Amino acid sequence: STLAKPERLVGLHFFNPVSRLQLVEVVSHDESDPQLLKEALAFVGAIDRLPLPVKSSPGFLVNRALTPYMLEAMVMLDEKIDQRTIDAAAEKFGMPMGPIELADQVGLDICLAVGDMLRSKFGDMLPPTPAWLREKVARGDLGRKTGKGFYVWKNGKADKGSGPPSTAQPTPEMIDRLILPMSNVCVACLREGIVDNADTVDGAMIFGTGYAPFRGGPLNYARTRGPENVASALRALAAKFGGRFAPDAGWETFK
Repeated sequence: STLAKPERLVGLHFFNPVSRLQLVEVVSHDESDPQLLKEALAFVGAIDRLPLPVKSSPGFLVNRALTPYMLEAMVMLDEKIDQRTIDAAAEKFGMPMGPIELADQVGLDICLAVGDMLRSKFGDMLPPTPAWLREKVARGDLGRKTGKGFYVWKNGKADKGSGPPSTAQPTPEMIDRLILPMSNVCVACLREGIVDNADTVDGAMIFGTGYAPFRGGPLNYARTRGPENVASALRALAAKFGGRFAPDAGWETFK
């Protein structure tokens, strides 16, 4: 460690917009002082936020789970699927907004930076970052904050009415490609001890990402659908689209 007192290091990760998203990831590492961690958790509660204790790991929980959702949507764009159809697939599942609109909200520069960081750790378990995303960022088309990204933004809202109407309808396969990687990452984080239990994971994803609340979170959704059914669907996607969909070993023991 380069710190004189590494036991005093605890992180707080807020989510944008801070005024609306209650979740705060409270990040500890192997040498963190347990008492200081308790104080950090109490501080987050005192400022009327929801503390989520996580172990230090690239992306923590929420960004690690959410990044494949947005990057897979960009792969689908490469396949000439209309961005409005992609967003509609996620919304049909119950997400508050689709991954293309979400990427614009977050900022394409942020998406690119987080994607690069996570790929440096997890490699081909993440969808590839398309070269044109770097070009959009280089041009300054960063999404809502610059008025143009995937969508043109007017008065803080994405204009989805421009261009020829899309006739394609969302398919169950589209939905699985977007949604199941989140469950896969969540079960991996549970297996790795990044988060202590499945209920905490689900609560974090609902409060941190808006994950379809009536689904109960990515792991509850997997439990409802059947863990073996989810693993089987992931294997089918991996056979068709590549190893990034390979089911995590955590499905073998998840109940």
